Amino acid sequence: MKPLIATSLILFSSLSVAQTLNIAQFSQENLDSWETKSFVGETQYSITQLDDQTVLHAQTDQSASGLAKEIKVDLKKTPFLNWTWRIENRLPKMDETSKAGDDYAARLYIVKSGGFFIWQTKALNYVWSSNQATGSIWDNAYAGSNARMLALRSPQDPLSTWVTEKRNVYADMIALYGDKGSDKANEEAYRYIDAVAIMSDTDDSKAKASAYYGNIYFTAQ
Repeated sequence: MKPLIATSLILFSSLSVAQTLNIAQFSQENLDSWETKSFVGETQYSITQLDDQTVLHAQTDQSASGLAKEIKVDLKKTPFLNWTWRIENRLPKMDETSKAGDDYAARLYIVKSGGFFIWQTKALNYVWSSNQATGSIWDNAYAGSNARMLALRSPQDPLSTWVTEKRNVYADMIALYGDKGSDKANEEAYRYIDAVAIMSDTDDSKAKASAYYGNIYFTAQ
């Protein structure tokens, strides 16, 4: 192989790797790098096999706990969040905008820490909704406008079927938390996030739910 071609291939390979930031590779890792965040009881999370894939299984029985990974992500470099998920049963048709209905068979969310100023912490929740239409947006019943909810899936989506998601988190942060008026101001406000979390919870509905999550990663495109 000619040196120039070889060098080009190496650079291209490095660029491709750099443009993908793995958050969860359940096929290759255990859950040691994830921290449990418990609210009511404990949702059971385990690595399992399903459809010839190694994935994360979440089982909740009147419980609310999640898994969180602290990782700084530059959304200007890798703005797209990619993952697969599925649910095995639907929750009752609750008012998810109320505290009595703040349950989700599956959700994945990103957190931008406010540091010492905890009231400046922002969370963007992508949820599998039990009663909201796809694309619906609302404030979390407990955290208010500090946690914005976005329904990616609704009761019309099929059970026991893998769904692939790809979201431009940087664009979603601007859309859900407000355009600051300039590219520079938006970068200052939204360029970095500090954690990614998974949660399946049914503490308010007193129900049970089963969900699966595939690999999670950020990409440049």
